[in-house]
Amino acid sequence: MVLNTILLFADKTPEKSISVLELIFQAGVWMYPMFILSVIALYIFIERLVVIRSAMRNPASFMKAIKKKVMEGDIEGARVICRRKKTPIARMIEKGLSRVGSSLKNIETSIEYVGKIELYRLEKNLAMLATIAGAAPMVGFLGTVVGMISAFIRISQQSTVSPQTLSEGIYTALLTTAGGLIVGILANVSYNYLMTRVQKVVHQMEYVSMDFMDLLQEPS
Repeated sequence: MVLNTILLFADKTPEKSISVLELIFQAGVWMYPMFILSVIALYIFIERLVVIRSAMRNPASFMKAIKKKVMEGDIEGARVICRRKKTPIARMIEKGLSRVGSSLKNIETSIEYVGKIELYRLEKNLAMLATIAGAAPMVGFLGTVVGMISAFIRISQQSTVSPQTLSEGIYTALLTTAGGLIVGILANVSYNYLMTRVQKVVHQMEYVSMDFMDLLQEPS
């Protein structure tokens, strides 16, 4: 009996390795939505990362130049600097400078209003990225359920069922769940990373706006 067992294992051919690309193709049409969602998520991440990074460009040197112009009484020169900067902080300060001469409360309100608009712009499409993070695993799970149903239908139509046929149907169906989880995890990590960067920009905006209001209250 031992000899027969040894011969049985000796006769077995080495298992064929399967590449990641082959696994994707074996998962069937349900991997296409996964691919589309991953491309959309990647585009949103890269596009938002570029925008957010550009919004964080050196506010200290910017405010130094603004302070110099304001102290010199050159409000229009300060506004020109803001228009050249083209950042959320610059647009906030430019709005405040346009209200110089009115009450401090009016200036502060106008800055806060522009700040809300800039925050909305920074968070553009991030809600879609969060949706992909939640939807991708669900789409993958749906693909698995449909795949399992199809596999068992094929099995029920056969007179004899081999373990290999059963296992192939199951692992092919589970591939969509794996794909959905991968896309969902990456999208979720990307979303949280971008939101952290947005919060840093918001903190900069709050600090600079307070610094600007203090500047306006300094004795000339």
